[in-house]
Amino acid sequence: MSESAPVYTILQVLPRLESGGVERGTIEITQAIVTAGMRALVASNGGALEPMIARAGGKHIKLPLHSKNPFMIWRNALSLARLIRDEKIDLVHARSRAPAWSAYLACRRTHTKFITTFHGIYSRKTKWKQRYNSVMVLGEKIIAVSGYVKEHVLQHYHVAEDRVVRIDRGVDFKLFTPDKIVADRMALLTREWRLPDDDVRVILVPGRISRIKGHHVVLKALAAMRHQRFICVFLGNAAGHEHYVAQLNALMSELKLEGRIRIVPHTPYMAEALALSDIVLMPSLKPESFGRVAVEAQAMGKLVIASDHGGARETIVPNETGYLVEPGNVHMLAAAMDYALERDEATKAAMAEFAVQHVRAHFSIARMKNATIRLYRELLGGASPLEEKGEIRTPAREERSDSDQASAADPSTPLKISA
Repeated sequence: MSESAPVYTILQVLPRLESGGVERGTIEITQAIVTAGMRALVASNGGALEPMIARAGGKHIKLPLHSKNPFMIWRNALSLARLIRDEKIDLVHARSRAPAWSAYLACRRTHTKFITTFHGIYSRKTKWKQRYNSVMVLGEKIIAVSGYVKEHVLQHYHVAEDRVVRIDRGVDFKLFTPDKIVADRMALLTREWRLPDDDVRVILVPGRISRIKGHHVVLKALAAMRHQRFICVFLGNAAGHEHYVAQLNALMSELKLEGRIRIVPHTPYMAEALALSDIVLMPSLKPESFGRVAVEAQAMGKLVIASDHGGARETIVPNETGYLVEPGNVHMLAAAMDYALERDEATKAAMAEFAVQHVRAHFSIARMKNATIRLYRELLGGASPLEEKGEIRTPAREERSDSDQASAADPSTPLKISA
């Protein structure tokens, strides 16, 4: 980095640092900010992932930004204004609504640049909700994590298209690469999930255990499958959804699936969890804004079956890297799982290879990081040192070439499923 390049200070704000896509994105961009030669600050109420900010080279400031209480939002705004002045912050990046209101008020007070990331699709059932959501489009620029989210913002929030910047989430290929998995972690998960030694297929359903994620649909589909030699693992946190877990257990008993379902908590070893699976399901009844699971699974060469809506339509190539099915349709999901498990080994290998190529070409974490740093630099001025250092290279996104298409699994045998 040249000596004359300005050293900017970037503050990211979010409610907590527990687990989830927002938190992971914050840590990843903290790393990118530091790599770019800038200062990285993060303000939140803290949590299990707080040490990761320091490891990424950033500094964490604990504030009760998780609170939706109007009085606390105002107090947080005053605290952020002081922080902006004390730390000479040049730009504030808000990733959630309550902290975004505090950050917006603080930035107005201090004349500081303010941007937001639209990580999800918020409920708009009432005028109050719409007003509460509106802070996410008050940024000078609005990052949308997928084309689906960008279209939603443009349609429902009536902002100028040039203010909405699409930056897809990315995969960290240092973690999600088949040849980087750790054998001891695989053995640990095998024990924790009580996987048998015989040749049984593992169907993995990663994600929070809640009704909108469609676990009950999966149970009904499993009972309807021809293929019956499987273990299905529901991998995710269930806090706050204990009643739904009880309903799932009752449904398992009713469908005679006892012994073939595992409900286990989230693991930090997601690459190894994916490596243990034969197919990965994303059966959400509500559209996912992006869906990291789909791209991480494909990066590991795993076939993904997802509900045909939201971000999954952008990350999965139907019949080539996975299959899309009608949300909530038990028979379509069952048929897709049977079809996926019964395909010949050569076709499975071809689909796995193309899935890895597809994700590496279009959804790398380097692409996401560099696009975000470019946006910061655009707003603040000055050339990004990332290109100079050669640490992050992000060519413009291109459509898949004919050669990409040719490397896919044979399209002469497409998935045809009727409801």
